[in-house]
Amino acid sequence: MTGAIRLAGAAEAWGTADFKAVLKREVEGLDPARLPLQQGLSTCSHALDEPVTALVIGAAEVGGRIQARVGVFYSGIIAGCSCADDPTPFEPQNEYCEMLFEIDPASGAAVIALADD
Repeated sequence: MTGAIRLAGAAEAWGTADFKAVLKREVEGLDPARLPLQQGLSTCSHALDEPVTALVIGAAEVGGRIQARVGVFYSGIIAGCSCADDPTPFEPQNEYCEMLFEIDPASGAAVIALADD
């Protein structure tokens, strides 16, 4: 899990038709370093520090907190030795992982964890 961040807009929009769009915008506006991108890699060895694209899969209120599942599309590279004859491609590769956002509806404080299923 990462340290707490604030998703005040999503907390305020909870229960409205705008919630998914607001959460998507806020996730895409986060510094990629605040997301567990490195831990979510499936084909690459290094996540790039570039903007992400988010897809809100679902959300529900559980125990007084908003729990949202968000798919995150981002880029990574396969880091090689950087030798002149290294055949490892340096072109960014597409990556995808799902994250769980637990949001306090009163304050917007959120904790992010990589989905484990």
